[in-house]
Amino acid sequence: MGNPLHLLFLSVMIYLVGAILPPLTSRNEKQIIKLSAICSIAGGTFGLLAAAPILSGAPVIQFAINNSFSFFAHFMVRIDGLAAFMVMMISLLVIATALFSVCSAQEYIGKGARFMGFFMNLFIASMVLLVVIDNAFYFLVLFEMMLLTSYFLVITNQDEKSVSAGSPYFLTAHFGMALIILAFFLLYQESSSMDFDSFRQAKLSAPMASAVFLLGFFGFGVQAGIISLHSWLPRTQSAAPSHVCALMSGVMVKIGIFGMIKISIDFLGAASAWWGILVLILGAISAVLGGIFALAEHDLKRLLAYHTVENVGIILIAIGVSMVGIATQHPTLAVLGMLGALYHLLNHAVYKGLLFLGAGAITYRLHSKDLELMGGLAKLMPYTAVCFFIGTLAITALPPLNGFVSEWFTYQSLFTLSLDGSLIARIVAPLAIIILAITGALAALCFVKVYGVGFAGAARSEKAAQAREVPLPMVLAMVLLALLCLMLGVGAPLVSPLIADIAANLTQQTAMPVASGSMVFTGAGATAQTVLSTPLITVLLIGLLSLPLLIYAIFKNQRLRHRHGGTAWACGYAYDDQMPVSAGAFTQPLRTMFAPIYRLREWQNPILQVLTILFDKPLQWLQQGNFRRYCLYTVIALITLMIVSVIL
Repeated sequence: MGNPLHLLFLSVMIYLVGAILPPLTSRNEKQIIKLSAICSIAGGTFGLLAAAPILSGAPVIQFAINNSFSFFAHFMVRIDGLAAFMVMMISLLVIATALFSVCSAQEYIGKGARFMGFFMNLFIASMVLLVVIDNAFYFLVLFEMMLLTSYFLVITNQDEKSVSAGSPYFLTAHFGMALIILAFFLLYQESSSMDFDSFRQAKLSAPMASAVFLLGFFGFGVQAGIISLHSWLPRTQSAAPSHVCALMSGVMVKIGIFGMIKISIDFLGAASAWWGILVLILGAISAVLGGIFALAEHDLKRLLAYHTVENVGIILIAIGVSMVGIATQHPTLAVLGMLGALYHLLNHAVYKGLLFLGAGAITYRLHSKDLELMGGLAKLMPYTAVCFFIGTLAITALPPLNGFVSEWFTYQSLFTLSLDGSLIARIVAPLAIIILAITGALAALCFVKVYGVGFAGAARSEKAAQAREVPLPMVLAMVLLALLCLMLGVGAPLVSPLIADIAANLTQQTAMPVASGSMVFTGAGATAQTVLSTPLITVLLIGLLSLPLLIYAIFKNQRLRHRHGGTAWACGYAYDDQMPVSAGAFTQPLRTMFAPIYRLREWQNPILQVLTILFDKPLQWLQQGNFRRYCLYTVIALITLMIVSVIL
């Protein structure tokens, strides 16, 4: 299969080639889009090949280059289980989004499409390198590269909406980065080195460790989009191109989760149980408020963005459980919580990527994200409808899809915490279980609205009535992610042990068996409390769906003899286009009930308000709409990166 390190660097080099070469070799924007997408797909393929051996149990790979800056910052790469897992997740989404962009990016011809592949490939390369780098200085350089390129992708449209969405993202992201720099500085003060390995060996006092944890958690929390620090997320997701949204929501947000895990568990060893309780509580709040805010949205992409906040909250609940398990020396709790977190991290990347691509397919045909202007799309866009439906089943955690499995593990970790934890844990865990159940109900209600209003019923606009299926590359991209949703759910007995091994290594616990044959379980042997078989559930569901069809086929002819024709009775009225339930009417009672909570959005991020007052005018000078200037900024950042890295 090849050396994972060589394959990884080959993947990154292909991304860099895909960023630089197409704009230099061609003036035809369609050709540039295709060449950039081909390079992204090739880079993603080599990324998968690089991650596979480590995920299969190969030893950790470490690599260092001595250069002129080695006295200050060693260029060190570490490919362990967590890094390989992140590379695999990034690569999967990259392949799907690049395939989708072959057609979708053509809408931006004449509006910056020439440089979209440039920023996209640099964005991807920075994320891949970021998760494998093992030095704080280079981590921060790559983190800045990720923020810079993603910012340019958000403002691709160069209109007032995209520029106004870019400003809060730029400000809040760099506020978060400032907190991360402070956390790394404190670790550097204690370890006298910028290497992550030194951070792992550092002996910090309890107050210092807590300060580093809080700085790192809230710094990376901005990028993850936790509640009260998430206001940039709906705005950027509504303004950015759909394939960019799929990567930002599916992958870039997870870089924030990755950073939290590195700081709190990898570096600090989750030394205090209250850290985990704090993470769990904030995760629960993010989950339920994200679901409530999503219900009130009619903009499809903003709605999906709020569900990112919700799912980040679910991931944080599981991470919090794991941290409590590490701090209290409860191995099963530590591994089970991290298993649920990593599994859901991967699952959310897949089904949220699918849903954003589905939203992109709709906007590609309708040129609108408003649910009120959709309707009747299932007949006109059948492949998109089926793929989007699979995504809705996955995000609402219905069996046997992938979202169900990861939430099942999260529930099991909370049940274990409520039985074996401290008094505070026994109080918090049942409340988190209730909130997680409410969150699931809110998600189901929201996506009944989305699918019912968007795909069922009659068309609500002329463009919806004239819609047709999107081109083949876009369909294939959605089908790929839809199949992954099925495979990660039905194949849970095969996937769970791989993720459990990563969780055990990360939490420094003994490997825990979680699957046998077609079954997944928690505990081991006679201590297994619950057992789940997604293959069996799949067979039963297929049978349940097939039985009515079989009965219908047998008795079809007999029923037709007694059928009467004519129009359906509409309560004495002729059918009217206003009769179908609208998105607003569907959620109006809940919007009235939760009106005080919705008002929170007006002042939920005071940090952003302060930063906007201080820096918005200088930022407006930056956003003058000149892509050549943006390219110059990025090239300067690249040159800086090159100077401090391998070349010297």
